Amino acid sequence: MESQKYLQRIEDNKSLILDAERYIWKNPETGFKEWKTHSYLKDAFEKLGLTTHSFDRIPASVAIQSAENGQDRFFEKIPGFYVDFDTGRPGPRIAVFGEMDALIIPNHPECDSQTGAVHSCGHHAQCAALLGVAIGLTAPNALDGLSGSIRLIAVPAEEGIEIDFRNSLQKEGVIRYHHGKKELIWRGLMDDVDLAFMIHTVSGDKLTCGTGSNGCIVKKFTFIGRSAHAAEPEEGTNALYAANLAISAANALRETFVEKDTIRFHPIITCGGTSVNAIPDCVTVESYVRGAELNTYLEINKKINRAFAASAASIGCRLRINDLCGSSPRHNNKMLTSVFADAALPILGNDRIDMNRPWGTACSDFGDISHIMPASHLFIGGAAGMAHGSDYYIANPELSCVTSAKIQVSAVVSLLENGAEKAKTIVTENPPLFASVREFLSVLDKVDSNHEAVFYHKNGDVTLSLETK
Repeated sequence: MESQKYLQRIEDNKSLILDAERYIWKNPETGFKEWKTHSYLKDAFEKLGLTTHSFDRIPASVAIQSAENGQDRFFEKIPGFYVDFDTGRPGPRIAVFGEMDALIIPNHPECDSQTGAVHSCGHHAQCAALLGVAIGLTAPNALDGLSGSIRLIAVPAEEGIEIDFRNSLQKEGVIRYHHGKKELIWRGLMDDVDLAFMIHTVSGDKLTCGTGSNGCIVKKFTFIGRSAHAAEPEEGTNALYAANLAISAANALRETFVEKDTIRFHPIITCGGTSVNAIPDCVTVESYVRGAELNTYLEINKKINRAFAASAASIGCRLRINDLCGSSPRHNNKMLTSVFADAALPILGNDRIDMNRPWGTACSDFGDISHIMPASHLFIGGAAGMAHGSDYYIANPELSCVTSAKIQVSAVVSLLENGAEKAKTIVTENPPLFASVREFLSVLDKVDSNHEAVFYHKNGDVTLSLETK
């Protein structure tokens, strides 16, 4: 099918896309707090004549496995929404994501002066491109000749940060999971989706993709010692020393990591004490354990927990370990990726398409999506500076937002034209890694743990608990 009408529609309205990139950049918000972004995008989508659906109410027709007795399910409200484009003809449903959340990089020159938040990963450009996809799909007679449906999703909380805040949301019953896409999976929003994709912004000027990237466990360690005057340290138990020793012990494990497993462990001390003249009695350390394969990094996680627990015991501290299922390893579908290469060819040219990107060591909760359906997470150029760094910005918004939208719409058309032949083939020939969403979530739930790791007995013995559940 000729995609020119979609591309021209995007080109004619690109000022709306570029305005969205600027607004969201200037109003960064971290995960599950993206209400300004939510309102701006919701308004922009509704001005296109589209009906937006928030995540607090999931219709029974959507949440097929989740609905009870054919009734709608209700949840606590979180930022984000979705819109559906239904061709009226049978075929697969494609989900397209735009991530809304920012990072906290307080030394970035354009960060929010109050929160330190800034879009140092380019999620704001994804949102602008998602608006561009909506613009393309509202072209006159846009759905003629297509079969199936398209769901555009503005999703919160991809970055695994602010653990305490998200723990509080869990305790209040606002969320079940720390990451937005996993939360939407649990809420049933992906139950009637057959395949999915998204495009993330990176440096360079190409469209790229590879086989995938690492998954992770999100971790928080809390060392509890005993406070004392710093002039009389023998009266206290120094939790900071225990934390430093634990980090050194974990570092000594690195030579046991096998390179093919791409294990990464990168702890930071988020609280190291409160007063210089007092022995620190509560110190917190946060980190991820990243790896290419779930079972492997679960085993590495046990080693790291052991190193931390033993270090706490050597100083005489208590230790609480909070492990959370982070992002699953991301597996890109080769057939779906190939559709994007073909769709991008007339837009970028062959020399600006590279589908041999190496396995990535970063993580994304899009990996959760790739475990329950064929999915691909691609990258588009246009950014400058270091990702997650203090010098990151979008240098070429035309490429990262407008061109990205054009490529995504072209791929959707290719997938759903001719009776959705390509989409049907991908779905048929690529069964998901898990038989059901519930089976997948049950595996991840086994990772979650919040337990005491060191026990002191009256006879002087010390017991370490490394169990994750």
